[in-house]
Amino acid sequence: MRFFHVADIHLGMEPDLGFAWSKRRQEEIWDSFRRLIDAARREKPELLLIAGDLFHRQPLLKELKEVNALFASIPDTQVVLMAGNHDYLKKGSYYLSFSWAENVTGLFGETCERVDFPKFSLAVYGCSYYSREVTDNLYGEVRPSGAMQHHVLLAHGGDDRHSPWKKEELAAAGFDYIACGHIHKPEILIPDRMAYAGALEPTTMTQTGEHGYIDGIIDSRGTRVSFVPFAVCEYVDLILQVDEDTTQFSLEQQLAGEMERRGEKNIYRVTLEGLRCEALEFSVERLMQTGNVVQVTDRTRPAYRIEQLKREYAGSLIGAYAEYFDGAEGELEQKALYYGLEALLNARQE
Repeated sequence: MRFFHVADIHLGMEPDLGFAWSKRRQEEIWDSFRRLIDAARREKPELLLIAGDLFHRQPLLKELKEVNALFASIPDTQVVLMAGNHDYLKKGSYYLSFSWAENVTGLFGETCERVDFPKFSLAVYGCSYYSREVTDNLYGEVRPSGAMQHHVLLAHGGDDRHSPWKKEELAAAGFDYIACGHIHKPEILIPDRMAYAGALEPTTMTQTGEHGYIDGIIDSRGTRVSFVPFAVCEYVDLILQVDEDTTQFSLEQQLAGEMERRGEKNIYRVTLEGLRCEALEFSVERLMQTGNVVQVTDRTRPAYRIEQLKREYAGSLIGAYAEYFDGAEGELEQKALYYGLEALLNARQE
């Protein structure tokens, strides 16, 4: 039996709200979900597991109809889903009254329940959130049961405010596979036994690296899983080195070239490092306008010529300061040297 394990799709979310690409990213989240359904239609896994937060908030009725139509288009695949902390089952949620396609099963109980698929000799366990935070371990008491040969658990959470669990204890319960949701970075917690699929698309700039879903097989030989990169874009940490010859224009050209090389659809967190010309300050605002740049951090320092400053300002506070820190090698001392000189020189100019 083959399965796809996804989580934290967050349909309806608009990442990086206020940036030029935020509306595009909202559509790309939907498009990636549709592409996932297309992949299931082509490859026909027996099971599609959705471990919570299919939606970013309470789903609208029209959104459930759209999602259900997509599920109905893959009748060879059984879909099992649960509600997470973002799309939790509040009073009046359309999740509870909606008529799903025949191949869709919702684990919408407040405590863990089991659904059997005799065709695959498989039982799937799980429950849904009924509030944004659940500080009790929802899965601490659940164990494989019944006559099915294989057992899979859907589990959303894993931190202090969202069903805290210890992975070793959860894994010891005896499930063939535990499909985890809530943490947006993909992670194999226990090889071939327990994994966070991560978000299908990254949703904030802290979620660097690849995103996608888990492709797995359960049979008489056990469970084997692998991660499938699938996202349209990544958040990328980009470090640009500068020197005394770097200008604003050349830095913008360097940034544009790096973004073209690494992928223009990606979104970048840029850090500037190195020693710049002492008379120059880079415009972060201009760098932010170069492309999909969500953050710029300037860690450059002016390239002060210490010996020249000691001679030029001999007998003054600036000269004494340069003399005191001359030869500093530690990172803190060097920061004190450059920041102190910058403050003293700026005060003198004022």
